[in-house]
Amino acid sequence: MIKFKSVLILLALVALISSSPAAPGPAAPPKAKLPLLTTSAGQSQDVVTVNIVLEEAGLGYDYCDVPTPELTGSGVGLAGKESGEGFHAESYTDLAKFPKGTPFKTIIFAIGASMKGMGASGLTVDSEESRLKKVIEYCKQKKIFIIAVHVGGKSTRGPKGSDHERMIDTVAPWADFLIVTKEGNSDGRFSAIAKAKNIPLTEIGAALDMVDLLKKVFL
Repeated sequence: MIKFKSVLILLALVALISSSPAAPGPAAPPKAKLPLLTTSAGQSQDVVTVNIVLEEAGLGYDYCDVPTPELTGSGVGLAGKESGEGFHAESYTDLAKFPKGTPFKTIIFAIGASMKGMGASGLTVDSEESRLKKVIEYCKQKKIFIIAVHVGGKSTRGPKGSDHERMIDTVAPWADFLIVTKEGNSDGRFSAIAKAKNIPLTEIGAALDMVDLLKKVFL
């Protein structure tokens, strides 16, 4: 009789466990639309990594290292602006789908400060911060989806108040989606911003993990 009761209890526990809702998995990333502009927040080489990832994902994009609100507003092709000293612009957008002048729907900011990069563009930390704020304000006015990406590791972060941290403060709180490496978010800095501002955040192990992620975001 005792054994029979034990079996009944065990069956009841199994039924309870099987009927309980499964633990939630990682939230699906938000959707974004093409055409896409990529740029740097701090003029580091991290934006090159982002562009390579987009190419691997088969996603077309326009790139400019120091876009202004006016240039951003010119849309695909960036008004035909050509690269020169302290300025780089490239267009790899599918013109059959998005002719020149088509307004951008999404902008990716690759966050990473480089004094060498800013110097080459004739920028200081203050002027780069000011430029970014103007572009972000324009994006908000025009409802351009902002993705902020941080692919640098912990070593690139620097102490509080560093050039890199200022770039994070300038861009991350205004993003519509945050993508960061686990190492770069080891102190929970981006998680705290995401929670405070209710921004979807996806952590990745390495930059190449963005290939599949961005396919889900854009396709």
